[in-house]
Amino acid sequence: MTRRLTKAGYVGLAVDLISRQGGTDKVTDQAQIPGVLSNTAPDDYIKDFQAGIKYLQSQPFVMKDRFGMVGFCFGGGITWRVITKTPEIKAAVPFYGPNPPLEDVPGIQAAVLGLYGGEDQRIDAGIPAIEAAMKQNNKTYEKILYQGANHAFHNDTGASYKADAAIDGWSKAIGWFNKYLKS
Repeated sequence: MTRRLTKAGYVGLAVDLISRQGGTDKVTDQAQIPGVLSNTAPDDYIKDFQAGIKYLQSQPFVMKDRFGMVGFCFGGGITWRVITKTPEIKAAVPFYGPNPPLEDVPGIQAAVLGLYGGEDQRIDAGIPAIEAAMKQNNKTYEKILYQGANHAFHNDTGASYKADAAIDGWSKAIGWFNKYLKS
């Protein structure tokens, strides 16, 4: 995904969410990764992405005031959490990510495009709450619900992959970034 962002004209940075435990390369059994991720404090992820932004701000080829963030599934949830505490992020696209704590929504400064699979009952159950919280706090928020698509519809290595939704979703994500980061 980072390569795709750079091909679209953006500087991309992928943060290794297991860096505090030595990095993903140190995990010999890939089946252990979900457990490692779920046993890490969410605030640590926020700090790691904020450190990534600081690093990018030190680079001469980066616009220091225009950051976007995209995440998928667990990463979509992390995207929601990071934007509640990181005003430098101006645009965010969480793909089927669980909501952040709703009391943190006032901290969001990013324009958010939520992309969801219409058959994803677990994540979709939270859509009304995040819509209400974003509206109540006068935040920029739009959602796209892909009917016939389930959770992980963008993962082209899994059974839930739905090509038409994935292609359209990525196009919409880049369009969102173009609208809020390049103007």
